[in-house]
This record gives sequence, C-alpha cells and structure tokens, in this order.
Amino acid sequence: MNQLYTTQMDAAGKGILTPQMEQVLENESISRQDLMEGVAKGHIAIPANRNHMNLKAAGVGQGLKTKINVNLGVSKDVCSFDAEMNKAALAVDLKADALMDLSVSGDTEGFRKRLVQNIPIMIGTVPIYDTLTRTGKPVPDITLDDWFETVEIHARNGIDFITIHAGLTKKCTRSIRTNPRLCGIVSRGGAILFEWMEKTGQENPFYEHFDRLLEICQAHDVCISLGDGLRPGAIKDATDAPQIEELITLGELTRRAWEKKVQVMIEGPGHVPLHEVEMNMKLQKKLCHNAPFYVLGPLVTDIAPGYDHITSAIGGALAAMHGADFLCYVTPAEHLRLPSAEDVKEGIMASRIAAHAGDLAKGIRGAQIMDDSMSRARGRLDWEGQFECALDPQKARAYKESSRPDEKDVCTMCGDFCAVKRVGDLL
Repeated sequence: MNQLYTTQMDAAGKGILTPQMEQVLENESISRQDLMEGVAKGHIAIPANRNHMNLKAAGVGQGLKTKINVNLGVSKDVCSFDAEMNKAALAVDLKADALMDLSVSGDTEGFRKRLVQNIPIMIGTVPIYDTLTRTGKPVPDITLDDWFETVEIHARNGIDFITIHAGLTKKCTRSIRTNPRLCGIVSRGGAILFEWMEKTGQENPFYEHFDRLLEICQAHDVCISLGDGLRPGAIKDATDAPQIEELITLGELTRRAWEKKVQVMIEGPGHVPLHEVEMNMKLQKKLCHNAPFYVLGPLVTDIAPGYDHITSAIGGALAAMHGADFLCYVTPAEHLRLPSAEDVKEGIMASRIAAHAGDLAKGIRGAQIMDDSMSRARGRLDWEGQFECALDPQKARAYKESSRPDEKDVCTMCGDFCAVKRVGDLL
C-alpha cells in the first residue's frame, strides 16, 4: 500500500495527483483541479485496483465523458473461457471503457487472473455469483465468511470494481411483497441474496457487515458498485416503491463508504419508459449525493427481443443526457442467450453511440470535435476523411465499397442528384 494514501479518493483529498489521475487527464477535457475535487467528493470514481498492473485508468462521473461497460463470462451451458477472452480483446479493440466478468461456472479465478493480466481497461465482477460457484454449496448453507472470502479473493485478483447488492435489506424484501411486480426480482445477485435471506432468516450480510466490506475495498482500492437488486425488469415495474426504497438505502451506504475513502458507483435501472428516464437520473443523483451513476440500459420497451441493443441505446442516450455517467451495454442476445462475438460488437457500438449522443447533449467539453470533422469531410465529399471520423471505420468503408456509383465522388443513394455536390459547386 502506498504510505501516502490508501485509495484514489484519499489521495485526491490530500491533494496528491496519482498516476491514475494523470491517465484520466490525458483522455478528458476536465481540469486537474476539477478532477481532484470530483474524486475527493466522490462525484468521480477512478476504479483502479492496485493489483491491476497494466490498467489504463479511466474516470467515471461528473464532467467526464460517458463510459460504457461490456458484460461477458461463461455459463454452465456455454463454457469456453477462450471465447470469452476473445470477446474481451474485441471489447478493447472497439474502445469499450470497462468489462465485467459474470462467469458462473468453471475455473472462475483462473479466468479473472487472465483478464487482469491481459486486459488494460477497468474490470468488474459480482462476487455474489462466484460465491456459489466457488463453494459449490446450496444457497442456504453459505456462511458469512464464504461471502466475504469471495470478495477478498476478487480484490486480491486485481478486480477494479465489484457489484455488491448491499441495499437489498429485509425492509426492502417486505416492500417487494406488498408491491407486486410483473417480473419480481430480475437481478441475479439480488435473487441469490433474497433466497439466502428468506431461507436463513438473516439480514443481508453485506448490509449488516458493511464495514467489513469497506475494509477489504480500502485495502486494495476497489470501487464498490452498489448494485440495484430490485431494479425493474419490466416497464410496468419502473420507479416503484421497492426500487426507490433500495435506492434510499444505497444513498446511506454511499456516505458510509466515503467516510472510509472508498469509492462508490450506484447501479440503476433496468427497464424504464422514456418519460421516466430523466426523473430516474435526477432522483438517483439527489438520493445518492451525486455519486457516479451506472445504468443497465435502460431499456425503454419490453417487446423487442433480438433488438434490445436498440431499445437500450435509446434509453442510454436519454439517461446520459440527464446525468448517467456509465452505460452497461446490451446486446441483441439480451433475454435470449449468451452473446456471440458479433452480438458483443453490436452491443458495444450501440452503447458508444448512445454515450456520445448523451455527451453532446450535456455539453461535455470537446465532445463535438469529431462530429464537426465528420461534417466538414461530408461537405467536401471526402470519403477517406469520413471513414477516419466514423465510430466504426471498417463498416462504413465496407458499405461504401459494396455498391459503387458511376461517379466515384458520390454514393449510389443519390448519384448525380447528390445535393452536397450540386450546392458545393455553386458555393
């Protein structure tokens, strides 16, 4: 441990510019002072486990570009760690900012170590899942030490942020019974803890022993992503009493974490209709004291399986516009299967578009530079310039070259009727 500071938040409060902060400044338009103030207040998180040696750190939060996360990991039915490593490499190539390993089968620790050794972007996990995989125990037989030993293992492995559903308390479980939902609990971690609490009669171990969790995270500088175990999994369930009750608890836990200089992000919905997205963003920021907000989508309709990367991108753009800091991608395979590499690409590109659209809307400094460059290239019919500005240059080039016009400076959509060419000559 660095003797001068324990965590990024602690360092910022002491006026120490860490190497990770310097890396963030290389890729953002925020000032050094604003970055350090944001980290010190908890309004910006820099997930950077000191054991993740090759990490290229990124910041999440106020005044920074909206980041995107990629979920991957094996299941019992589809268990190829090599395939998931290829997806992780693809995520890096496509400029994702983070990835989460949600593996629930096989040698999960070995896979985590491969990720930390080879992947330079921030990595997250959900230790609650891995406790079941690691111990092989039925849920009711899992002990308090089992839960926290898994957290300790993930921290030692070099994981930068961990999702912990510490806000799903007994009080919240009563709320879910008195406020019936169409889809109940859709969070895997939330469902596991709910089962454990119901069958053992005990309080959520991560809520009751939150200080023990903070000690582990402080020791390794792990950021806690406070999971929303009661996030809505249906449009009908959005912004209901259980969701908001849990969110209030997450706000209380956020302050406790900050007292120990442990960084926090807050996870949010879920499935949310368009007209409630803004309200959800502002409510979270208010109740959780402007901690960075990490949204899972949100999906704005329930009826588009096979196209949920689009429903998610619509919600994600609106969420980013109104304050979300971190978007979890959704692939076309959502609700249907483990995503393929092509699904992963589609999900990443949809989320990158949503994140950038949100940055334009909320006025992130420098966000419009590439858009203006693209517009200038289009105005000159400079095709190579357009490809250079595109989020996916290869796809743009492939589309253009797949259908060749008679006149090479235009495309086959308009040909000789190209407005840009006609007016450009006149102007």
